[in-house]
Amino acid sequence: MIEKIATVRVGTRGSPLALRQAEWVAAELRRVRPDLSVELVRIRTSGDRILDRPLAEIGGKGLFVKEIEDALLGGRVDLAVHSMKDLPVSLAPGLSLAAVPVRGDPSDVLIARSTGGLGGLARGARIGTASLRRAAFVLHARPDVEVVPIRGNVDTRVAKWRGGEVEGLVLAAAGLHRLGLRVSEAHTLAVSEMLPAIGQGALAIEARSEDPWLPVGALLDDADARAAVLAERAFLRGMGGDCTTPIAAHAVVSASELSLSAAVADPAGRRLISASGCGASAAAEEIGARLAEEILRRGGGEILEGLSR
Repeated sequence: MIEKIATVRVGTRGSPLALRQAEWVAAELRRVRPDLSVELVRIRTSGDRILDRPLAEIGGKGLFVKEIEDALLGGRVDLAVHSMKDLPVSLAPGLSLAAVPVRGDPSDVLIARSTGGLGGLARGARIGTASLRRAAFVLHARPDVEVVPIRGNVDTRVAKWRGGEVEGLVLAAAGLHRLGLRVSEAHTLAVSEMLPAIGQGALAIEARSEDPWLPVGALLDDADARAAVLAERAFLRGMGGDCTTPIAAHAVVSASELSLSAAVADPAGRRLISASGCGASAAAEEIGARLAEEILRRGGGEILEGLSR
């Protein structure tokens, strides 16, 4: 039992976007449990400290999560807020996914002064992204452009684009929306053109398993968002991939029915294998696992084997 007027400590990264997301979670917790006090605890992660190398080279997006999970397991915070796409497919022992709140826009956007999306880019244009998935999809659509690794907070990346370091920039729509950044040159990319990352646009609220704070975090859970994310993460698990692999998936739930589109590509974008499936949202993980089997059978396994060499 949680005492009234208790304080829940919520762990978060200290980036502007992470803080905005954590502040939203704090506000929602106060709304559903007005008797609680919410304290945000900023935690600097390895991914925040190492900015001069690509994520795939230094260990992947799990580097944005580890220190926060350590604080959770050590009792220094009671709940943790992550961007779902940063959360490894297997949680640390002793931790559970308390909630997947209502999902934001899962799409990617292209920021460029040209019009017409990826097709409207000039030949040889330099396109900035830190994501292997985005790079693969960009190169699949436009093998003539140059993809340039670019990291940093959302506003930092936008500033680099404005400064002329690159002609185009691809990033998550949800990041722009949550930060309230209005970039008139941002154009939403259709899911058919740029399949989103696993869990993109969704938040993850993590808690210690069988801890009194777990059901408090669970008050913010959205059934449709959870089902969609579970399907996408089951696909990733079935593929045996992580953020060092150009793997994408996007699930949509409507009237208890779930549809899932997924793909894997080689980093150069020369080969891209995609598939889709559907079924009851209650069978979300089964749908994701089944789609992974299909893509692996159709050549996805060869792509993954090539990446491991």
